Amino acid sequence: MSTASLVTRKINRPNIVAVGTIVWLASELMFFAALFAMYFTTRAVQGPALWLESTKMLNIPFAAVNTTVLVLSSVTCQFGVFAAERFQPNRKGAIWKVSMWGMREWFALTFLMGAFFIGGQIFEYASLAQEGLTLSSRAYGSVFFIATGFHGLHVTGGLVAFLIVMIRMSKAKKFGHTQATTAIVVSYYWHFVDIVWIALFSAIYLIK
Repeated sequence: MSTASLVTRKINRPNIVAVGTIVWLASELMFFAALFAMYFTTRAVQGPALWLESTKMLNIPFAAVNTTVLVLSSVTCQFGVFAAERFQPNRKGAIWKVSMWGMREWFALTFLMGAFFIGGQIFEYASLAQEGLTLSSRAYGSVFFIATGFHGLHVTGGLVAFLIVMIRMSKAKKFGHTQATTAIVVSYYWHFVDIVWIALFSAIYLIK
């Protein structure tokens, strides 16, 4: 077999890290499917009257703003991936020249937007607790805090991943395929938690 054939096979071979991440995210999808099943089963058992009474406590406009920030963070994350794919770890011009940003700037912005979402979720939890809705107050409180809380933990895990990527990038002598692959894999996870939250937001806040 020629050297060219070997090179072609190596290029076409799926990245084991990316494949492993996709398989793991598939298992995470099953986990969230169980949370959705729990939510809708509890809703059916409680009945529409009691459920509507509990959902009136939710601040939908605030949650919609928080959701918008999280969804837009997927856009900034993807711009960071585009920069990583062209092997541009840092910006090439002034900070206000967004078109010249590198992976670090886009991922830092994504991190801040994700942190904003978590901060908003904590504020919402505190507000609901003041109104008497807690994890143990009623069935609705249990499913609401369990479903949104586990998602919040996943978002927090994504924020930690962004920090690790940026720290590893700053310590790397050269930004190459390994660093770019890591950034792409983290983006898979972040897009996943964003999509899950859109489904959760629709089920919890919009479908009453």
